[in-house]
Amino acid sequence: MDSIITSNAAEIGKLERTGAHSHIRGLGLDDKLEARTNSQGMVGQLRARKAAGVILKVIKQGKISGRAILMAGAPGTGKTAIAMAMSHELGDVPFTSIASSEVFSMEMSKTESLTQAFRRSIGVRIKEETEIIEGEVVEIQIDRSVTGVGPKTGKLTLKTTDMETIYDLGQKMITSLTKEKVMAGDVIQIDKATGRITRLGRSFTRARDFDATGPDVKFVQCPDGELQTRKEVVHTVSLHEIDVINSRQQGFLALFSGETGEIKPEVRDQINQKISEWCEEGKAEIVPGVLFVDEIHMLDMECFSFLNRALEDKMAPVVIMASNRGMARIRGTNYQSPHGVPIDFLDRLLIISTQAYNEDDIKQILKIRCDEEEVEMAEDALSVLTKVATETSLRYAIHLISTGHLVAQKRQSNKVDVVDIKRVYSLFLDEARSVQYLKDYQDEYLYNEVPSGQNDNNMAIDQPAA
Repeated sequence: MDSIITSNAAEIGKLERTGAHSHIRGLGLDDKLEARTNSQGMVGQLRARKAAGVILKVIKQGKISGRAILMAGAPGTGKTAIAMAMSHELGDVPFTSIASSEVFSMEMSKTESLTQAFRRSIGVRIKEETEIIEGEVVEIQIDRSVTGVGPKTGKLTLKTTDMETIYDLGQKMITSLTKEKVMAGDVIQIDKATGRITRLGRSFTRARDFDATGPDVKFVQCPDGELQTRKEVVHTVSLHEIDVINSRQQGFLALFSGETGEIKPEVRDQINQKISEWCEEGKAEIVPGVLFVDEIHMLDMECFSFLNRALEDKMAPVVIMASNRGMARIRGTNYQSPHGVPIDFLDRLLIISTQAYNEDDIKQILKIRCDEEEVEMAEDALSVLTKVATETSLRYAIHLISTGHLVAQKRQSNKVDVVDIKRVYSLFLDEARSVQYLKDYQDEYLYNEVPSGQNDNNMAIDQPAA
């Protein structure tokens, strides 16, 4: 039986940076989709995580498309964190994340922007057969001219458990072997079409050649059967990438040119027809992915009308939306609706609600963030920071971790203490203290439009005239 090789992009470099959700590794569910209290960077929100796990299972099956989920909750309750956790769990299933404001800021129509986001979230697994030589290296002979001028030639001896063959090497193959640092005893794979050499590991029969080996050395079994086999290679690309390649004269190089502009519907229709033919012939497979739209209340009626129609398409992805609004006006209208979403569109959604974190959950999250940012914090300081988070906001408390670490370093200490937290708390204002400061000194600011008797903390909303 022909085996399947999945092509993965090589890891070029590692970016050592800590992001807002870099501590998230997954949803933290067990085999029965029950949420653990603290696992894979996720804390609390047990019901919301379990609901997300059910949706994730549906997505992985790849049989249902066009479903829409709304994650509704107050700010700082982990809506985006759950979406990021789902993206980690998906593997090679396409995941696209956009903010609603991007739809209005691009130099294209709103519907085109949403269409491109939809098609980025739909993958196509394209299968093709290729001839591959796979075996254990017995010997490499490289012949160089006496003068040192001229092309190199050589011979490569490969074997499996059943046979052994000698291949003549040209200049290109010798360069590839040298680059991959291939030596006798390595198990390699050669793509006949491209000449690409992949070093799979070290043969178990050569495990005793050296007294010690590094941690990166991987030992594999010597291949059996024929040296030359036909194997199926699977490439996963998005529909949007296929659209760009077929709509620009420079072909696949258009992917690197940045802004793609609007793509004609005729191009997409032809691509959809071709993909359908490939699926019927067994050459390709549609992989419905996930489109995450943050701040969904920022879309207007035109966008919601488009989404209503787009979700009915058989090639639509699963759309996950997030909103932190309660009863709010639909953008561009004077009508109020739950979460700022039209009622007819809200009827299509499965709604997952997130609740506010309790004090124990907040303490666990802050502890995880300290580990992620490599900050050592005293237990008393962590308790004070937890109290700050409950009285202000979790995001504000997270910001104080790195700033508190800098203050601790200034007094030549590697551990953040209570005095450091108090210092940064006095230096940086939270939202409530900032509003109070503005009220106390509003007359000293330019263009002050707040009436002198107004004491409400909430932002004023212009109401339409009756």
